[in-house]
Amino acid sequence: MEQELLSDADQHMHKSLDSLRSHLSTIRTGRANPGIIEHLTVDYYGAPTPLQTIAAITSPDPRQLLVQPYDKSALGSIEKALRTSDLGFNPTNDGSMIRIAIPALTEERRRDMVKLVHKRIEESKVAIRNVRRDGLEHLRKLKKDREISEDEEKRATEQLQKVTDRAIREADVIGQTKEAEIMEI
Repeated sequence: MEQELLSDADQHMHKSLDSLRSHLSTIRTGRANPGIIEHLTVDYYGAPTPLQTIAAITSPDPRQLLVQPYDKSALGSIEKALRTSDLGFNPTNDGSMIRIAIPALTEERRRDMVKLVHKRIEESKVAIRNVRRDGLEHLRKLKKDREISEDEEKRATEQLQKVTDRAIREADVIGQTKEAEIMEI
């Protein structure tokens, strides 16, 4: 019973870490990364559509992204979505693909990005702690209903805390890696 609960908590914590990785991949660094623009929505035939579903996004060099739409008629809509996004890009349309030059980040902008990374890490840690709280509540309920003994509850609580500590350390490592990537010139 408690192993199932620990396994479930571990899975939820890993999902939280995966979500953190996904969010951090959208944060711009000094290098071109397709993850920066994949999440943008494009007005494609009147329907908001994620950019990654209507175009191939590649990075031929560290300072440039190429967006090749599967349907050439979507070029204008993609260019408009890139210009109106808050990313500050100036895309160039050559008739068959869109080139995006990634400008170098200023020191101030890098610090702002690091603050955003810290915010995302803290949100992830809160989610991990919420999973732990839910697990502890479930353990207390099992003990109250006399489905597990006090010793089993204590043992499971300690294991849950170890899983939580490991997940929080992993979130910190993910954040430090991203911070180093952003501050790299």
